[in-house]
Amino acid sequence: MMTMTTTRRRTTTITMTMMMMMMTLMMMITTMTTITMLLVIVTIMLLLLLMTMLLLMMRWRRRSRTRTRTRATTTTTTTTTTTMMMMMMMMMMMMMMMTMMMTMMMMMMMMMMMMMMMMMMMMMMMMMMMMMMI
Repeated sequence: MMTMTTTRRRTTTITMTMMMMMMTLMMMITTMTTITMLLVIVTIMLLLLLMTMLLLMMRWRRRSRTRTRTRATTTTTTTTTTTMMMMMMMMMMMMMMMTMMMTMMMMMMMMMMMMMMMMMMMMMMMMMMMMMMI
């Protein structure tokens, strides 16, 4: 009877420790994902800000130039600004796509990591069981 109780106690402690480990791992994974997502969002925001600033600068420069020059060259400046706008939009789209791809890759990596962790945990459990049996 005494041996039985001891074994039971051991098993319970092992299971408890394993559960704790799993919980910690899950927490770590979740935190990592959240951090990555936040970073991506921040990067996107920064890119947007930069683009807007560039656009504003270009417009200001064009305006200052047009003020000094005659009104005949205003049409060319406007066309250039529109083209710049188009280019900026294209760049923005490209950046967004890149960020999306990066996030997807990160998610995939996280999933792979999760799978690996699960496998490792299973292996550990099996080993523990074997040890207990012996």
